[in-house]
Amino acid sequence: MTTPHEYRYVIDAFTPDTLPMARLAEYMRELALLLGEPERVHFERIDRGSAVLISRIDPPAVRTVHERVSGLKDGTAPEDVRKAFRQLDAMLANDNAVGRLTGPLAEPIDFLGRTRPKPIIYGPFNQDGSLDGKLVRVGGRSKEIPVMLDDGNRVYTCTVAKEQAKKLAAHLFDKVRLTGRGRWTRNGEGHWKLHSFRVLSFERLDERPLSDVVKQLRAVPGNGWKNISDPYGELDRLRRDGD
Repeated sequence: MTTPHEYRYVIDAFTPDTLPMARLAEYMRELALLLGEPERVHFERIDRGSAVLISRIDPPAVRTVHERVSGLKDGTAPEDVRKAFRQLDAMLANDNAVGRLTGPLAEPIDFLGRTRPKPIIYGPFNQDGSLDGKLVRVGGRSKEIPVMLDDGNRVYTCTVAKEQAKKLAAHLFDKVRLTGRGRWTRNGEGHWKLHSFRVLSFERLDERPLSDVVKQLRAVPGNGWKNISDPYGELDRLRRDGD
């Protein structure tokens, strides 16, 4: 039974004798992030039955911790609490476990772990599209020449026919747009993974600052851009209308 200043986190797949120390440390870290108030939340002990992690809350912090935890029920929890909750739930799923957090004020919070619905994976399927980035490599001995494109966040490996590769190689380290057909998968969290991309055409992208482009547009006689007071806002509106 929970005392007025305790939170109990139950992990059903372990006992104190079977829970590895390294895994215990990982659970304690995420639980500490979920509860918050690092100076006023203390690890007390592990109770028996399942592995039950007991956290003791200093009295002045009980109300604050309650508000953080109860926000998981009504959707008002801050992002750091939701992130810790998701991580704890993922750890439970990996350990074939479920969990429950109980405290002195909040209703119990259930962690579905192994019982949560399995994510739906879409694909793989083919989709026409384009990739933008800096061309960092062109070369290889196969019939389809591998090329590498760096968009600043990830590096894509694509293929291109030899004749097209000769033309593309002239733009090594330039920013380009590769157009072609990719094979994609979307995982259960909504993230897309590119398995392959065959380049059919490309174009070199203008890397000049937007201010230079706007200046050039305004210099063209009779095109109207000179009379637009907010050209950046107008370009953004045109882009959104195009979407």
